Amino acid sequence: MKAIEIKRGQRHILYDAGLIENADRLAFRPEDWAAQSAIIGFAEGRGTTFFVQYEGHDYVLRHFRRGGQITRLSADRYVWTGLSRTRAWREWRLLAELWQRGLPVPRPVAAQVVRRGLVYTADIMTQRLAGTLTLSEQLTRQPLEQGIWARLGRLIRRFHREGVFHADLNANNVLLDSQGGLFLIDFDRGRFRRPARKWQQANLARLRRSLDKLQAGAPEVHFRETDWQA
Repeated sequence: MKAIEIKRGQRHILYDAGLIENADRLAFRPEDWAAQSAIIGFAEGRGTTFFVQYEGHDYVLRHFRRGGQITRLSADRYVWTGLSRTRAWREWRLLAELWQRGLPVPRPVAAQVVRRGLVYTADIMTQRLAGTLTLSEQLTRQPLEQGIWARLGRLIRRFHREGVFHADLNANNVLLDSQGGLFLIDFDRGRFRRPARKWQQANLARLRRSLDKLQAGAPEVHFRETDWQA
């Protein structure tokens, strides 16, 4: 991995030169990808995440959007406090470190920050993990195969041992592939912290709440208390 930063007017771009040969050609607006017929799918969440194809590779493009009451003031603008402190830069750098440590996360491809005076907007692009479903999607289809719940617990423990805090650990940010591989995605606001039981337990509690909410909204979801205890 070779991280390169460039500036083009108001645009700051951070990218992996091992994946992207010419960052000046890289688009971050969905309409630009649509014009090239390069959007191959999408997922809905706080905003729309697009799956795009570029130079024979599948990538995930996400625009940073706010949540909660603050969206009444601004849906996607953040206060500028320096490039290294922007949401996109911090997530890209964190993902790069985790990926290089061999942790199961998507490889970061590129990030863009567009500064407009005292505020900025941001986007991030990562490699798409082929053939995966979110934990939410899997549980609405069928129960997890034997042993996967225990493996998920070991995976989260591995991240915790590394001091990795995932700010939004929920059933939509856990991916599974057809070979039983497990991955964590969406590390916005994530960071390294000194390992401590308090925040690690809060992390697990957040995941549990998302599973309970999923089950409450769809009783046919294949999740039981015995799964959590596995």
